[in-house]
Amino acid sequence: MIKNIVLGSFLLISSLVFAQNTAMSSAESKAFVTTISSETKEIKTLQADFTQTKKLDFLDKSIVTYGKMSLKFPNTLSWKYTKPYQYSIIFKDNKIFINDQGKKSSIDAKSKTFEKINKLIVGSSNGQMFNDPEFSVSYFKNGNLNIAKFIPKSAQLLKYIKQIELQFPKNESTVSQVNMTEASGDTTNIVFKNTKINAPISASEFSL
Repeated sequence: MIKNIVLGSFLLISSLVFAQNTAMSSAESKAFVTTISSETKEIKTLQADFTQTKKLDFLDKSIVTYGKMSLKFPNTLSWKYTKPYQYSIIFKDNKIFINDQGKKSSIDAKSKTFEKINKLIVGSSNGQMFNDPEFSVSYFKNGNLNIAKFIPKSAQLLKYIKQIELQFPKNESTVSQVNMTEASGDTTNIVFKNTKINAPISASEFSL
């Protein structure tokens, strides 16, 4: 019995140790950035299904939503939530267009927190996000993942965003997961699946 407990404790501790992020060396981070930047140059369109999990400090349960993301270069991006409600956000021509279950509106995209996430996602698809002057970037590896962590440099942006983490499966050039921690401590996790690269996208995906 004691032997089993000790063995179980060892396995638990081992799993925690091996699950930790390990900082990339200078050579590793340089090779990672070079590979992503090179491989993403040919990407013109990107589509993926996503699951978004939002954890708010004042709620016991997380808010889980589902939808589809569509990206057309250079800067047209669509987020369409389909479950449990319908809600669309389209970034186009430096504006955000919103359709909240039939109620349509538009606002200026500048200085919006969500726009910063989109900027990184767009940048991650063409290799430009590593040169974003608004963030300092550090690189890690964890099992079959390469991880880039972005910390805002400006005090103004730090009022809203504490950190954004992008995860890349090894041997792949597109983001599989985004983890954002807000200054309040609230977190947003977005997992992408069924990613399609350079497949035709209907114009209707970028309209309300």
